[in-house]
Amino acid sequence: MSSYNTTSRPPLNAGDGDSLSETTSLIAATKVNGTHVYNRQGDSIGSIYDLMINKRNGRVDYAIMSFGGFLGLGEHYHPLPWHLLTYDPLQGGYVVDVDRDRLEGGPSFATSSSPDWSDGVYGHQVDEYYGVTPATAIR
Repeated sequence: MSSYNTTSRPPLNAGDGDSLSETTSLIAATKVNGTHVYNRQGDSIGSIYDLMINKRNGRVDYAIMSFGGFLGLGEHYHPLPWHLLTYDPLQGGYVVDVDRDRLEGGPSFATSSSPDWSDGVYGHQVDEYYGVTPATAIR
């Protein structure tokens, strides 16, 4: 039985530029991290820090957005249900129809800590805060 050696794999963007890490409809998770998030008025309100991917169905459930603080001090992470974000190719980032005050008042955690996602309670709190119920959630 052969084993798969990940150290011999070339990076996704090897070869002809970024063709393997982004197409017109697909993007590698590594390219999503750091992408700006804008409000409907076009103001940058943060950036994607990471994604939470559902192990059972393979879909992205949450985007972890970072904003706040100065030079990384006081910055917090704010999980958003993924389907609330829409990619805007003109801005080269994601747009969310949630104002900054609502985001700041929502579930968040410090960069030095992490919530317990294991039992689904934290995700439920995020969904509830943004008005997403299991009946409307994309799971």
